[in-house]
Amino acid sequence: MNVLIVDDRAISRELLRAQLQSEGHAVVEAANGIEALELIERDHVDAVISDILMPEMDGFRLCQKIRNSETLGRLPFILYTSTFDSAADRQLAQSVGADDYVIRPAAVPIILNALRDAAQKPREIRPGEIAQQDGTYVLKQYSEALVRKLEERNLELQAAHNDLEVSRNETLRLNRDLDARVQARTGELGIANQRLKMANEELEAFSYTVAHDLRGPLRHINGYTGQLKELLGEKLDAEGHRHLVMVSESVKQMARLIDDLLAFSSRARAQMRDTVVDLESLVEGAIRTLQPDILARNIVWKRSRLPTARGDPAMLSQVFVNLISNAVKYTRCRDPAQIEIGAREESADELTVFVRDNGVGFDMRHANLLFGVFQRLHRADEFEGIGIGLANVRRIITRHGGRTWAAGTVDAGATFFFTLPHAQNS
Repeated sequence: MNVLIVDDRAISRELLRAQLQSEGHAVVEAANGIEALELIERDHVDAVISDILMPEMDGFRLCQKIRNSETLGRLPFILYTSTFDSAADRQLAQSVGADDYVIRPAAVPIILNALRDAAQKPREIRPGEIAQQDGTYVLKQYSEALVRKLEERNLELQAAHNDLEVSRNETLRLNRDLDARVQARTGELGIANQRLKMANEELEAFSYTVAHDLRGPLRHINGYTGQLKELLGEKLDAEGHRHLVMVSESVKQMARLIDDLLAFSSRARAQMRDTVVDLESLVEGAIRTLQPDILARNIVWKRSRLPTARGDPAMLSQVFVNLISNAVKYTRCRDPAQIEIGAREESADELTVFVRDNGVGFDMRHANLLFGVFQRLHRADEFEGIGIGLANVRRIITRHGGRTWAAGTVDAGATFFFTLPHAQNS
């Protein structure tokens, strides 16, 4: 059977075409009633399935035109619609001569049954008989159907307008609430910033106080220790000399601790300079700084050239000094010591730098302690230090928007990682 589908929506025609072709029917298409009549005059058609609401000529008028034709009057005609579904609409469909009235969407068997029944339906109406019917009655039904659909559409549009008005009012209310919350939050942030500024000023004043009040007594202790050593001279036995040396070393360690704490505190407030940094030159500078510690050491360096990154050169230089000095320190018992410095691109935005060594390593169960202030995983009599270096590394990298982490194995070395933005990312 060659079926003509008449519908102004292409997607509806495609769906119905697929359903009919899957059952072996041939299909031709038209977008409205006028196109359908032209196609029927030109090609052979066995049945028509038509939508109702279409531009130029709708389904009711198309059906009436076909029924009034002397040559096409017996052509099976099915109205297929999702818009006109009332009893009055069905009565109008019957008045204009439609064989069946199917509500969209319908399953394939329903459409096929409608086609089969329409094709087998005996028609005793002669061509032109529909035209002899009470035209006024059909026109009245048709007009009433159109008016009814217009009223329904108007109600739908009014309901949609009301919904939009409700949504608009709700949006305005939410915007007012949001503005109020933003203003309140802005005020809170202003107060918080003022408090933070005051706290930073107090911290800075406290730092200077600590620097003055703690360093003074330390200088006195160191001076009195030296005087005591000179006064007693040979009267001191070996044990007495050892005690004085221990006091002097403790004073020096305490002084270093104060300096490191002040540096750690000031680094959080220091102004960052954002520029393109040559990481390779920072590594070279860090190794030169550590020359006194590595001159007598057997160290195998493994280095891949580092790319550029964005950041503060002075701060990032301190990161490399801390990480490389740790690698030098914790490989002291290795001959040869192996220290590797490299980088890899994790993404288009981020660069990962690492420092790896074959030193004493650490237990990964305690990895979360590594970057804390005063956190140490080795005894002071094994390796010197006060536990500030890695805390400084984390603080600096965090200010650059990066991350820090470490991996290690006891007596099998450690690797420290940090990330930085690529040089091209401003």
